[in-house]
Amino acid sequence: MENLSLQELQFFLEEDLFLLPEDKNAIRSKSSEKKDTDIISKSDNTVHEGLDNYGSDSNNQPVAEPIPVKGNFSKGLLVVHEEQELSEEVMDMLVKMINAVGRSMNEVGLVSSPTLEGRTLEEFQALNAHIILKFGRIKHSINAVPAIPYEVYTDDETQYLFADALSQISEDKSMKRQLWNALQVLFNIKK
Repeated sequence: MENLSLQELQFFLEEDLFLLPEDKNAIRSKSSEKKDTDIISKSDNTVHEGLDNYGSDSNNQPVAEPIPVKGNFSKGLLVVHEEQELSEEVMDMLVKMINAVGRSMNEVGLVSSPTLEGRTLEEFQALNAHIILKFGRIKHSINAVPAIPYEVYTDDETQYLFADALSQISEDKSMKRQLWNALQVLFNIKK
């Protein structure tokens, strides 16, 4: 069997894996106690990977931490918003909007624009979102997606809906109506 990198393993693992700080410290202490970095002996003809390589790719470049997502994000529904923090009023509108399309906030992941700054499109795609609702101006290469505001755009298995900032939508009834019409299309809601 070949030596697989963490990037190659992502195609086999369907769920995200996270390394907790205490686990990282445990791995480091085991690594310093045991200088032999083979996990499995060569006689088994299996994957060999040193503990020192954990958290780096095949070129020994450090692997960036995954993009932090607020919320459960259990169904692949990602809300990307311009604001650093959502006000109580805007959050209330978002909750009502998500509930109106038959979803729960437990299924939603929230990411702010400042969180995405400096992150690559590959890191963003690693989140594996199936539906992406982008609100406002986001400083990220997701803007390269050729989606027209308030119209659903589909790329492979991912659907995108771009709209104005949530704070702007919360104050404008015509924008709310426009967003609701687009959400009905996206979530296949019949009037």
